[in-house]
Amino acid sequence: MNYSPKLSARHAVPTMPTLSVIILTFNEERHIERAIASVRSIASDILVVDSFSTDQTIELARNAGARVLQNRFVNQAKQFQWALDHGDVRSAWILRLDADEVIEPDLAEELMRDLPSLPEDVVAVNFKRKHIFMGRWIRHGGRYPLVLLRLWRNGHGRVEDRWMDEHIVTWGGRTVTARGGFADICLHDLSFFTAKHNSYATREAVEILNARYGLFGQDRERNLGSAQARVKRFIKTNIYNRMPLFAGPALFFFYRYIIKLGFLDGREGLIYHFLQGYWYRFLVAAKVVELEQGLKQCGANTDRLDRLRQLTDLKL
Repeated sequence: MNYSPKLSARHAVPTMPTLSVIILTFNEERHIERAIASVRSIASDILVVDSFSTDQTIELARNAGARVLQNRFVNQAKQFQWALDHGDVRSAWILRLDADEVIEPDLAEELMRDLPSLPEDVVAVNFKRKHIFMGRWIRHGGRYPLVLLRLWRNGHGRVEDRWMDEHIVTWGGRTVTARGGFADICLHDLSFFTAKHNSYATREAVEILNARYGLFGQDRERNLGSAQARVKRFIKTNIYNRMPLFAGPALFFFYRYIIKLGFLDGREGLIYHFLQGYWYRFLVAAKVVELEQGLKQCGANTDRLDRLRQLTDLKL
């Protein structure tokens, strides 16, 4: 890590500050042991907040040394904020980790070496996430690095209150960026991938309609830590979401696959970029059309919100 704008290893001290890792789970028995193992060397506390899994997730997490709490799931943002508010997290630093993600050894070593020597005005650390899909690292198409704020000082961060694409927002200081490896490696198959993105599409369509009608308010926080995240949010909100139904997904896929060299990711890359960069984006747009048709007879936002609850089965 380098100090400006990244972290440096200079003046390292031997004492590692306390660090809590928070992992949200639902039926993650394929991933949870691997995720916990990847942070065991750096974490003073590992908290798993489970949404009442029906597999062996809870038992495996406890056997691996994690504390486990359970809470009814509404969405990712509310579940993670519940963990911050009710998880008795007392450490100096907090790290957010998805169950199918891993902190690679070089990043763990970097954090142990550099975190103790960070200046007090540094309140958060970005990670550079790589995505492993069907066993292949997707290096192109604008997918690496994905710079995400995942580590912050306790008391200096919260989660955006959004149904989709929520980020950690921080205050009281600056953010720096780590160099080491941080990877999303889902072990499930394409059926799981498409089912998950179908669910994501519904939530993102709701976010778009919320912005369009002002149904229940929207967190408009700008301090997302990563400049990349801020730029993407601006483009999506002010340009992409205003394009015609067919234009946005087609142009986005062309940009990713041709302009950003996604074709260099081979056969697995073609599958990934088409599904995630075209099919998913088109599905979101189609769901916006479908849901908006269902709102045509609604005259007030209270009616629209009730109708959206019926159409999506989300706890809006």
